[in-house]
Amino acid sequence: MITRLSQLFLRTLREDPADAEVPSHKLLVRAGYVRRAAPGVYTWLPLGLRTLRKIEEIVREEMNAIGGQEMLFPALLPREPYETSNRWTEYGNNLFRLKDRRGTDMLLGPTHEEMFASAVKDMYSSYKDFPVTLYQIQTKYRDEERPRAGVLRGREFIMKDSYSFDMTDAGLDEAYARHRRAYQNIFNRLEIDYAICKATSGAMGGSASEEFLAVSEVGEDTFVRATNSDYAANVEAVITPAPAEVPIEGQPAAVEYQTPDAPTIDSLVDWAHAENIEVAGRAVTGADTLKCMVVKIRDARPDAEWELAGVLLPGDRALDEKRLEAALEPAEFELASEEDFAKNRFLAKGYVGPRSLNANGVTVYADPRVVKGSSWITGADAPNRHVVGLVAGRDFEVDHYIEAAEVKEGDRAPDGEGTLTLERGIELGHIFQLGRKYTEAFDVQILDENGKRATPTMGSYGIGITRMLAVLAEQRHDDKGLRWPVEIAPYQVHVAVANKDAAALEAGAKLVEELDAAGLEVLFDDRAKVSPGVKFKDAELLGMPFVAILGRAFADGIIELRIRGGETLEVPASEIVSRLLELVRG
Repeated sequence: MITRLSQLFLRTLREDPADAEVPSHKLLVRAGYVRRAAPGVYTWLPLGLRTLRKIEEIVREEMNAIGGQEMLFPALLPREPYETSNRWTEYGNNLFRLKDRRGTDMLLGPTHEEMFASAVKDMYSSYKDFPVTLYQIQTKYRDEERPRAGVLRGREFIMKDSYSFDMTDAGLDEAYARHRRAYQNIFNRLEIDYAICKATSGAMGGSASEEFLAVSEVGEDTFVRATNSDYAANVEAVITPAPAEVPIEGQPAAVEYQTPDAPTIDSLVDWAHAENIEVAGRAVTGADTLKCMVVKIRDARPDAEWELAGVLLPGDRALDEKRLEAALEPAEFELASEEDFAKNRFLAKGYVGPRSLNANGVTVYADPRVVKGSSWITGADAPNRHVVGLVAGRDFEVDHYIEAAEVKEGDRAPDGEGTLTLERGIELGHIFQLGRKYTEAFDVQILDENGKRATPTMGSYGIGITRMLAVLAEQRHDDKGLRWPVEIAPYQVHVAVANKDAAALEAGAKLVEELDAAGLEVLFDDRAKVSPGVKFKDAELLGMPFVAILGRAFADGIIELRIRGGETLEVPASEIVSRLLELVRG
């Protein structure tokens, strides 16, 4: 296939768009792959759409290879199925809700577990119909509060979502493993640098859950890797190794102290040093203090009210709000306000301790390090007062343990194999073992081999098509422009005639015809009134993997072959077609 730049619907830009923050956004707009239609909503121009469709095809090939059957649900959906699963409420403000002319509630689909479960219920009734894996490649909608980073985090995006249905848990394990391998194949074919991370399930529900994260400095997700194993996890899913419980018997009684001007952890540690207070024969550190964060929590019911709660953390750890959000989901939380402190006089701001929370019926959540028998320096529930030696399980009680403290570089790995390193990543895909959450919600009843009713188990597997394109732009660009891998580049070869000599123009036209006849996809820069410098800059910006230039050396029978991001070769014109075929086909 030959496309002529003189006819292509394209305008490249020399300056970055004003609203662009990350390289992929800047380059995809400048290179004419996408165009902003509204905040978080983009038009796909011809070059961008060709790349997008090639990514879709790779995903489709790998899904078909594991027995997936493609179908397509509407994006405009009724409210009722999402009421049944409770996600009409749980999705909160991220859901696009609308009404038709009759006032009927509708939504734009964010994901389709409900629809797939309903379809299987309607069409299948016997165990003989299982297992089955269904998938679609379709546009999704989520009303992001602050859409940014171009197509990396838009409000409209293309996603592949697939769903496995099995009659046994063992079958679900097998379907999950097949999808895991398929995702590895997809990302390997796309040459993406990624990590497979343990993850939380969030509003999706279910048990086993893993994220595929592309390694990127602009990633919104933080993930960890162990130094001595292949352990990796999204930071929200990191489980803190809890220390052993400590015997309570024989520990000294807690003692209250006046602590003037010590409302912060650092000032409290300074006070302890000045008073020569020690812990186990050593100087006090922030890790010996107990921070009591006061929050408000509201569950997902429409009529739910905010309730106070306390979150206990070692003093050397900040509250990680994303970890707390993941741990509480689908409930939501807010930090307590000045008004909340004023209404609840037992809360001494800066000096809140767990005893007062217990005494006033406030639910207490704690970091796993706050084990029974552990001793702490913490607030004494009065201004300028702290208590030393407050023991968990003796002087205060924990209602629930929760992962809410920040994860730090150098923390012990949960699998015990070395320590953790922190990295940034962009979520590409997420796979879940949902179990029977949705099939039970929709009362999917199947006759098993004994003629009894049974509920099938379900897996959900999502992968971002548009996001993969943006990730490739993030990982494979340089200061000159994009650098696409061969398999998904809009065109495999970019031919530019940088010479106004008639013979060169004629030879360029003949070359692209030969390349096309050989089965290669060719972008031909045949623009007559464009300077060689502009052609070179556009070739680098657009990012085709191989660029053949008919320039000054063509007079001597030489074509300059630039491998995008690599070396530049001088190839005899008589050998250029065979050389390009060799490079494209690997």
